[in-house]
Amino acid sequence: MTPRRILFLHGFASSGRYKMADQLRILLKPAEVLSPDIPAEPAEALAFVRKLAAEYAPDLVVGHSLGGFWAHQLRGVHKALVNPCFFISGHLRTLPREMAYLSPREDGQRSFAITDAMCKGFAALEQLQFEGLTQREKDLTVAFFAFDDETVRQGDVFAEHYGKAGVGYPGGHLPDFPEMKKYIVPEILKSL
Repeated sequence: MTPRRILFLHGFASSGRYKMADQLRILLKPAEVLSPDIPAEPAEALAFVRKLAAEYAPDLVVGHSLGGFWAHQLRGVHKALVNPCFFISGHLRTLPREMAYLSPREDGQRSFAITDAMCKGFAALEQLQFEGLTQREKDLTVAFFAFDDETVRQGDVFAEHYGKAGVGYPGGHLPDFPEMKKYIVPEILKSL
């Protein structure tokens, strides 16, 4: 089955214009791919993603990195998590207080602040993220983990909570078009 409607959730410090959204548009044509800018504040971001998924009713949600954190908390929809980051709060404390966005945002914002409140907000969500993870939800979810991921290595977390291993593929944290075409998209289609 080829999905008709896809919701793409970008990673940390990125935007809906991240290249993976365009890759999905090409590789899963004629599917419609909605790729919004996700708010930086954690509670606001989760509420935004949940509301958007309910209104848009996607056949598939693809989340990259922190987008995988948001995607896996959605219930009742097929999900593909690409190098998901289930725990980010500790890492945030090691970053500069002011972060530049890595891709352009619709609102024109170029940077955001990493605050103590943001770190605590992520930590609170991390504590609750696996609640309601039924066997059905596990069956609706596939995850991908790059062998040479230089940023996030949380395949063991996925295996522990989902009771299955993710799909490994050669590459780094940010998959390129050939990796998406050869390894990720075919497995996503098999999982639907």
